[in-house]
Order: sequence, then structure tokens, then C-alpha cells
Amino acid sequence: MHTTRLLAAVRFISIMRLTGGRRLCVWSVFVLTLSALVGSLLKCDHVRAEESPADTITVFELSEDPQQPFGYRIPSLVVTQAGTLLAFCERRDGLHDHAENDIVLRRSSDGGTTWEPMQIIAEEAGDSLNDPCAVVLKTGRILLRYTRFPKGIHARKTPHTEIAEPGYDGPRNVRVFLMHSDDDGRNWSAPRDVTREMRRREAISLGSPGVGLQLTRGEHAGRIVLPNYEVYHIGNNERANDNSVSYSDDGGETWSLTPPIEDDGPVASGDEAQLAELPDGGLIMTSRIFPEINGRLVSFSHDGGERWTKHRKATGLLTPACMSSILRYSWPGYESGSILLHTLPRTQDSRSNGTLMISRDEGESWQSVKVIVPGDFAYSCLARLPNGDIGCLYETDDYHKISFQRLNPELFLQE
Repeated sequence: MHTTRLLAAVRFISIMRLTGGRRLCVWSVFVLTLSALVGSLLKCDHVRAEESPADTITVFELSEDPQQPFGYRIPSLVVTQAGTLLAFCERRDGLHDHAENDIVLRRSSDGGTTWEPMQIIAEEAGDSLNDPCAVVLKTGRILLRYTRFPKGIHARKTPHTEIAEPGYDGPRNVRVFLMHSDDDGRNWSAPRDVTREMRRREAISLGSPGVGLQLTRGEHAGRIVLPNYEVYHIGNNERANDNSVSYSDDGGETWSLTPPIEDDGPVASGDEAQLAELPDGGLIMTSRIFPEINGRLVSFSHDGGERWTKHRKATGLLTPACMSSILRYSWPGYESGSILLHTLPRTQDSRSNGTLMISRDEGESWQSVKVIVPGDFAYSCLARLPNGDIGCLYETDDYHKISFQRLNPELFLQE
């Protein structure tokens, strides 16, 4: 629950934590000040937090105009070769997943302090455009992938949508598109249909929001890799997921699709996923878990993403079902060692308590560095800024805002 709304509504509250349906503890807290409330909330999560810094900036915000009630969700953040920040997301007619979504963009040329007016870079009448996934190439070209759902069709049946069908050419088929910019994100190409290259015929949809990457090391240096989660309809409203990777060795002109990543056991499979590069040119993938249970799955590739270890539960990544971000900050030999960063909502069962995590053993284990957003914190995307700071673009305020925050690397370089 958002702290401001809590203070406005109550002075005496009960805070309850739940895990696996069991009540662990109940604290009754008499709230005297804002700092007391924040401190009490975070004791329940066993993580110390500080108030959000003053330089947190709102990049997208829910419109209060009844004629254009647009909401904004699903952030993607990249830094171009020129040092420009590009913040993508879905603009929705409301907030639900299938809301005639458009893909929109704002640019910042000063490290995220100010942002240019919003651009609509992809729209398709009543169709819904979902899951923006961007990657910056060493040539300076920026690629953006998204998934297009026909009007009234989605990857699951809801009161206002029917479930999609497998195949490529039918009216209920979901398509995957790729577009590019060669001028630092100012102008964009027409979308190119890459459905047959990226999605299996038997799958009803494919996507994964956030970012891809271009490998810089090993025999596959230069390869572009994009994370995937594919959805399959298995009867009634039941569905199954798996993870895979789409990769290109020719600058994004043609694409190959890896086999699905195997799951280590029948309990869960991968959902929305993100990637980071390993020192040998391999990859680590962390994935949201489907069905929705706590934690994240992790898998490794040592051949440029073509083959993967079986998914297993990641060590130290406590989080509810939610898209999360992973970022390579430094390599072995760096003065503070090899560092991977992860942001996620660090609680048992709510998208809140946004926390920066660190791994110094190439993703084998993770430790908490700092709570960066004590309140609402859902989907997020990390990027290394030109000055060495970390930029985090994230959903907050009950999905009413997508905000940007700069993080000083001294948070994790002190050790």
C-alpha cells in the first residue's frame, strides 16, 4: 500500500505478513511520523530502507483526463552509443494488459534529469502492442521488439478477451514485430514481421519485456540475444509457458530460436525473463516463475545462448511473481571484482519494497544491497549510465507512475 495514502487514511494500523497461506506475524503499529511508518513496514520485510532520494523523476504518469485516460506500464530502458537514455513503455487505454496498447518513448540527453516529450512509435488501431524489448548495437542502431495481439485476443481468456490460437496466418494469431532506429531514437523504421523466425507455430504468443543485449566476449561476440517466454494453450483456459532465446549473428537481419529451456522438475516453468553476459561470452537468464510462486528461476548458457542448463530456483532472490531486471556492471579484474546487479520487489507476496541485489559469483548467489523504493515497486529495468551511475526505470504508486532513479555505485563498490 502506498505510504502517502496510508498516512492520509489511518493513524493506527496492523501489518500482516503471509507466506504460503500461513500467517507468520502480526504487528500493531501506532504511526507517529512518516519515518516511523516506513521503518515499521520494512521490519516486516527484514530489510532496512531509506526514503527515496529527491532526484527520483516521474517519466510516465496515469492521465486524469477522462477523454484520454491513458495508463503506462512495462518499462524498458537503454543507453545509446551517444549516451542518450531511451525509456520505452506501453501506453494503455486504462491499465489492463489488453487495452489497445501503443508503444511510446521518451528520450533524455542529460542522464535522466530532463526528458523530451513522449513519442508514439508504434500503434495499431484496436490491436494491443505489448512487451517492448530494446537493445543497442555497437553500430549505434537500436532494435525494438514487441508483440501484437489482435483486438479482443490475448494469451489468456478474460472477461474482455478470447484466447489466441497457434499458427501464423489466422485472425486469432499473435505476431511479433521488430523495428529499428539509426538516429539515436529520434525516428523509427516501419515494423517488420518476424513471427516465423521468433515464435514456434504451436505457441500462441511470444515476448518478454525489458532489454536484450549484444555479446562482447567469446567466440560469439557480436551476437544479438533477446529473452523469450512462449505461451501454449493446453485446453480450456489452461496454458503452459517456457523460456527460450532468439539470436542473430547478422545484426538483426535474420533470427534463430533456441529449443525451450528445460525445467528441473514439474512444479514451475519460466515466464518473463532477462539476460546478462558472463565473462566467457555465455549468458545468465533469470525468469519470473509460472504458475505464480515466490522466487526466480535461473539458467546458464556457455555457448552464446544456444543451449541452456535446466532451470532451477535462484539462491537469494526472494520476490513475488514479477518481471525483474538484471545488469552486468563490471567484469573479473575490475577493482571491486565481477558484479551483477538485480532489482526486484523483495517481499513474499506483494510488489513493493524495491531492492537492489548484487552477485559477485556470476549469479550463483545474491545478497541485498539497499531498498531503493520502500513502497510500491513492480516491473523495473536497469541501465548503466554514461557517468558510471545506475539508472532504474520502474513502476510505482499502484501502477500510476513509471519513475526513474539514479543509483550511486558506491552503494555496492565499498566492499
